[in-house]
Amino acid sequence: MQYLLHLFTDLDLHEFFKIKIFGFSIKWIVTFVVKAGLIYLFIRILTALAKYFFRRSMRRDRKAMLDDTKVGFVRHIVIAVIYVIGTTAILSLIPGMEKVSNSILASAGIVAMAVGLASQDALSNIVGGLFIVFSRPFRVGDYIQVDNMIVGTVMEITLRHTIIRNIENRMILIPNNKINSATIVNSSYGEHATCSFVEVGVSYDTDLDRAIDVMRDEIMKHPLLIDHRSDADKKNGVPQVIIRVINLGDSAITLRAWAWAADTAKAFALKCDLLKAVKERFDREKIEIPYPYFNQIVKKG
Repeated sequence: MQYLLHLFTDLDLHEFFKIKIFGFSIKWIVTFVVKAGLIYLFIRILTALAKYFFRRSMRRDRKAMLDDTKVGFVRHIVIAVIYVIGTTAILSLIPGMEKVSNSILASAGIVAMAVGLASQDALSNIVGGLFIVFSRPFRVGDYIQVDNMIVGTVMEITLRHTIIRNIENRMILIPNNKINSATIVNSSYGEHATCSFVEVGVSYDTDLDRAIDVMRDEIMKHPLLIDHRSDADKKNGVPQVIIRVINLGDSAITLRAWAWAADTAKAFALKCDLLKAVKERFDREKIEIPYPYFNQIVKKG
């Protein structure tokens, strides 16, 4: 503090700005801080404006080619470009910054390789995101299944990840290049009606026609069941719930019912309810649902 007071008293302002700290004059430092602050303020204003206009465009009625998925993805690209340009502008204010960066990378080959690999991965994720957005295998809000492992609703498609919320309300982040090459089951694509397979095994001495009639009667009572038959099917007398024998197993004959619901979530609830209801109805009707059992013989030595 005494040193600074001494400077202000013994030196004029012009000489004070010539003083160097770590090789940089005070004048350059003040100029750099002011310019960097103005650039940062300009970046924040541009990003705020970009977010505002994109939010506004999402609220409006749009054509299919400008849906929430594309608008959100393009918003991420625009904001990222603004930050990259702003960061480059700030770095350009530092003299010799390019030489310093090159010397650091030249002295650390492993770091340079890691950065190169990371850049390739980031680029592949961006390209993968573009393929997803414009080829449209799914959109924000779709209910999808990825590689028979991850099931949930698409919440957002960023530059690097696709964010999916599963039924446990957990957010799952999948890199775009991986999900772009995965097998996708999109329950929101096309018709939303979903068929549930309700399978129940009965014993070999069961009257199959009676078991099928009992099973169909129980399924027809469920409020989530919908009639998915065509006009031709109705005219030809095709039953609303089709039940067939699909397997003669070691201990049971498997009956499968095709039960339709309005969407995937309702189809899942329909199946769970019907498994319980059919089991209880079979118990009341004395229709056996067998299970494998074994006799163990212990020999005494």
